Amino acid sequence: MKLALFDLDNTLLDGDSDFEWSQFLIRIGILDRDLLEVKNQAFYDQYKAGTLDIYEFLDFQLKPLSRHSRKTLDEWHQQFMRESVMPMVTQPARELVQQHRDAGDVCVIITATNSFVTAPIAREFGIENLIATEPEHKDGEFTGRVADVPCFREGKITRLDNWLSARGWTLDSFADSTFYSDSLNDLPLMCKVKHPVAANPDATLRKHAEQHGWRIISLRE
Repeated sequence: MKLALFDLDNTLLDGDSDFEWSQFLIRIGILDRDLLEVKNQAFYDQYKAGTLDIYEFLDFQLKPLSRHSRKTLDEWHQQFMRESVMPMVTQPARELVQQHRDAGDVCVIITATNSFVTAPIAREFGIENLIATEPEHKDGEFTGRVADVPCFREGKITRLDNWLSARGWTLDSFADSTFYSDSLNDLPLMCKVKHPVAANPDATLRKHAEQHGWRIISLRE
């Protein structure tokens, strides 16, 4: 039995669904462009630089979910998938996932982006297992707060360990484990698996991968 872990944003997707969700809400007039577009970009720049305060970001990102009904949010997400997500899905990414599925590997998307945004994207890739930052909800509606440990940096290790434990597994349960990611923020988890793969890597991850002999690939068209 083998484990295949996939980061989502800028790895399986040629873009960032977290960033694009806020941009989408701005574009359709739900969020104020003048107030929030610069802030959204600043958070994205901090993420790429490895300096993001995840709790500050989640306060920004999850609050809008609490201001609208789940029904309305789901309708917006369908439009978001068509207009923003599908253009970011590349054929090389689809083929990579399919290779692991055909091999019978346990496939998991593990992402810092919240599960409301990412669950439909995981389904688009045919991946049943999703470990993501979880927005808190009450009676089916979002509260605007985060539940559990954010699935970010070292938090990805915690969330993966908890997910495996709930199934009676550890990383050592697998004959092989692979993690595909683009980001320096995923170095903690990449150092835990048997085969880390730098996919569309940022400059920091590329340098680390070259120094340690990790495989480097592109999933872009």
